[in-house]
Amino acid sequence: MIVSVEELIEMPEFFGKSEKALQKKLNAVEHLIRSYTNNNFQNRCVRFQGKSLGNRVFGFSPFLRVGDTIQISQSMVNDGIYVITEITDTFIRLDTELFETELNLITKVEYPADIQAGVIDLMVWETKNRQKVGIKSETLSRHSISYYDQDANNQVMGYPVALLGFLKPYIKPRF
Repeated sequence: MIVSVEELIEMPEFFGKSEKALQKKLNAVEHLIRSYTNNNFQNRCVRFQGKSLGNRVFGFSPFLRVGDTIQISQSMVNDGIYVITEITDTFIRLDTELFETELNLITKVEYPADIQAGVIDLMVWETKNRQKVGIKSETLSRHSISYYDQDANNQVMGYPVALLGFLKPYIKPRF
């Protein structure tokens, strides 16, 4: 996970917000960033194969910790992003149930600090400005509201272009 819900809840902008709602939004932003940049942010030096059963993956890496994000691939049914909730000598417990398969390729996912800071900025913008999308200016006396065009020049994926500048160095070409 790019940013934990606990980090967000400590900020005054998210006081009183539902943890479930914040977690869903964080998951959506994570997938959005991975799709937009065509970058999965994998650390391929921390990779192993293992069997899955329930919410456990059997295998071990000394470079994984509780709270780390992993990506499962080449499993045919369990491909996705998961968060580690427990680590033992024989298995790693994840936050979601998996289908039983003999082969899962597990790779650690690491997000740079500027990506994490950018996601926090996106979440703050989401809570403060989402309901005002499209309003360019507003006058209260004699009531006047101007709307701006929502096109490719001033927004990307529903967010203002200025907020997504942090993703530029991480964009990989699509083939």
